[in-house]
Amino acid sequence: MALNHSYDARLVQQETAVGAGVQVLLLALIGTAIGMGPAGWLTGLAFATATWAALSRALHRARLRSFGAANRVTLGRAALVGGVTALVADSFQDSPPVSLLVGLTAVALILDGVDGKVARRTGTSTPLGARFDMEVDAFLILVLSVYVSMAMGPWVLLIGAMRYVFVAAARVWSWLTAPLPPSTARKTVAALQGVLLLLAGSGLLPHAADVGVVVLALGLLVWSFGRDVLWLWRTSRVRVVAPAAAEVRELVAG
Repeated sequence: MALNHSYDARLVQQETAVGAGVQVLLLALIGTAIGMGPAGWLTGLAFATATWAALSRALHRARLRSFGAANRVTLGRAALVGGVTALVADSFQDSPPVSLLVGLTAVALILDGVDGKVARRTGTSTPLGARFDMEVDAFLILVLSVYVSMAMGPWVLLIGAMRYVFVAAARVWSWLTAPLPPSTARKTVAALQGVLLLLAGSGLLPHAADVGVVVLALGLLVWSFGRDVLWLWRTSRVRVVAPAAAEVRELVAG
């Protein structure tokens, strides 16, 4: 058992240290290229530190024997998201090149479809990998919604905040924590959020068209979350009503 613990500790140190190092290198390249200000640097470094700490803790808990190629892809995506986060923070004081932000975001979105395929092909799918992937996706959507909201207003933040509101609500209403059935529609809507927000923030379309794109993204997200919440509520009612009905039948029979 001690050997396994030692192996896990080395795994955590090596994999997360490489990820943090890549993040800092990317920030240095961005900072050198555009002259990034203190806000961008501090936000990017804070993201790198938080990612390193959270991932290290999760790996210690999971006791994985191997970090896995899919998680390395996700870790690379996290570094790109950290770069996007730094650029968005810097945009409050300056105007970083939109092309750089669009480029980093586009690569991160493309790689979103890679890590899952790698995990399935190598047979290394794990709950930790799925959660890591989901958290990176959710944070990227939050950051993009912040960026787009600077041009369209705070209502856009609803897109980025919705998943975190759902998580907070699940701490109050436990029935929201029940597992959901697989859904292609849910996955499609989630994937579209990043694409639509990126399109709206790219400056390629007229302002009115950008607003329409973001309204579409928000509408799809509200529909997806609403459908899932309704399913979870109905399922929770069935779990409550079924035992009660069984007790009534037993009393009548008795």
